[in-house]
Amino acid sequence: MIGLKNQVTLGFSLPTHDITLEAAWPELFIDNRGRYWNVPESISLDCLSLVSESGLRYRFGIHKNGGLPSSVDSLNAAEAPLALLPGFCAKGAVSYEKSKDLWRQRETKEDLIVETPNGKFWRPSYDVCLKEPHSAISGIIGATCASWFGNGKSVVAVESREAGVDHIPYNAKSRSPFSLDMFGSFCYTFQHGKFRKLFGDLSRIDARLDVASVSALAKQISNVGNASYSNAENFPSSPRFNVILQQQVVGPIVFRVDSRFVLDLARGSRGPHFEEAIFSLNYALRLLQSGKVVAWYSPKRKEGMIELRLFEF
Repeated sequence: MIGLKNQVTLGFSLPTHDITLEAAWPELFIDNRGRYWNVPESISLDCLSLVSESGLRYRFGIHKNGGLPSSVDSLNAAEAPLALLPGFCAKGAVSYEKSKDLWRQRETKEDLIVETPNGKFWRPSYDVCLKEPHSAISGIIGATCASWFGNGKSVVAVESREAGVDHIPYNAKSRSPFSLDMFGSFCYTFQHGKFRKLFGDLSRIDARLDVASVSALAKQISNVGNASYSNAENFPSSPRFNVILQQQVVGPIVFRVDSRFVLDLARGSRGPHFEEAIFSLNYALRLLQSGKVVAWYSPKRKEGMIELRLFEF
């Protein structure tokens, strides 16, 4: 069980930066394989630059974990992610983002005003972020660095039913005190329709390749064909291929499928293999311009939720 959670968040907005201070006890995290972890204490202070016209952004901050992480599902306890182990971390990141429209049909006054026998009516899009049909490509490339202070031994938290206590054995893996890496993301988007009419006015696909760690990818490539190589350590950092499909059902209701595939070269697979799919129904709230109520379900995790989301498309 997750139990009670205490959290405090303070935000400060500056002309070109956002500063956020967060503290939680305990804090709930989810790893790349969909497993939930409780960290007894988590405190972070982040400074993030706002989006600039040049596409350059940077972020730096400090983070502290206190106490040993424990698996929410004690029956399927596994090795805790190294980033959740106790310690103090100073980290920073810099990225460059660029996007280009291959074509775009701009919104016009005729789109906003509908003439009927009873007069003219204002008809905005159900979601301002989905109002223009277009095809576009975009990309992000960046680098991260982190310096950890504190015990970085990897642990596995396993609850003993007989003793009623947690046994936490240590293994040989440890967290590196300093890390430096690069990452990248490349996306293609195609949208048909303006999301204004009652039927058939929105079909959209987003295909995105995420490379979370260039060093992990290089290690996989260098060990292709090596039968003795195990990619278990670098598997969470393997490249992911995400495909998002959206189709209008009727009016503001949209059916959406978020699917994710893993590109694991070390396994010798010829292509991506399926990892997870999330199915959802979205009800756009026109009064919020870009807000919606989302009811989603994940068959892999066997969980679902109803959420209110803003400015997501």
